[in-house]
Amino acid sequence: MVQTYQSPVRIYKHPFEVVMAAYEMRFPTCPQIPIFVGSEITYEYKSEDGAVHVVERKCELNFEVPYLLKKIASVDYVYFNQKNSVDWRKRTLLIEATNISFSSRIGIKENCMYYVHPENNDWTCFEQSASLDVKSFFGFEGTVEKIAVKQYGANLAKGKEILEFFIEETIKKGTDHLIPYTVKYGEDEGSVGDSAIDMPKECNGEGEEETANGIHRRQSTAKGDLLKSNQHTSFDDRQLLPQQSE
Repeated sequence: MVQTYQSPVRIYKHPFEVVMAAYEMRFPTCPQIPIFVGSEITYEYKSEDGAVHVVERKCELNFEVPYLLKKIASVDYVYFNQKNSVDWRKRTLLIEATNISFSSRIGIKENCMYYVHPENNDWTCFEQSASLDVKSFFGFEGTVEKIAVKQYGANLAKGKEILEFFIEETIKKGTDHLIPYTVKYGEDEGSVGDSAIDMPKECNGEGEEETANGIHRRQSTAKGDLLKSNQHTSFDDRQLLPQQSE
C-alpha cells in the first residue's frame, strides 16, 4: 500500500521574500524542531544573475520510534536528501525531499511549494504533498507505517508554528532589504523569462479541477502550481487522513 497526503493551501499574509528569509533560519539546524538534528550542504548552484539558487542538503533526523525497532534496524538517525530550488524572479521555492536511509525498503517522497498568492502579491501560498511506501521492514511494515504517518502529522502542525515564529523574528529585524528581484533590478515582472527550475508537471496547463480533498486547483505556468480553496484551512484544523493507492 502507498500512503499519500495532499495538504490544503496555506496562506501567509507576508511577502514571498520575508517568508523565504524566515524559512532559511531553520538551517543548518533548528532547536525548535527536535527531530531535526542537523544538515550539511552537498551541492549548491547560483545562476550568474542571481535569480536562481539551488541547494541540496543531507539532513539528519531523529524520529521517535520504539527502542526495539531501532535495535533491529541498527540505526539512531535517519538521513534524507532535500533539494531546495528558489527562483527569485518568479518568486517560487520548490522543495523536494527523499529518504536516503532504508531506500530499498521504504520510499518516502515529499514535495512542497511556496509561491505568490494569485490575487495578492504581498501574500505567500504554501502547499505540500507526500507519499510513503513501506515495501519491507523486518516484518514490522505495519508498525513503521503507523509511526511514520503519526510523526508526519505532528511535524506538519509544528512546521507551521515554527515558520510563523521565524517570520515574526524576521520582521523585528527589519525587512527593508527584502524586496522582490524584479523591483531590485528594475525588471518588468510581466516579461519574466523561463526558469532553470523544473516545476511539477501538474503546474502546466490551465483550468480548474477538484482534488480528493475538495481543494480547487487553479493551474498557472507563470506562478507555479496555484491552489485555491473555499476554506483556507491549515493542517492544525483537520485530522491527517492518508489516501491509499495500490
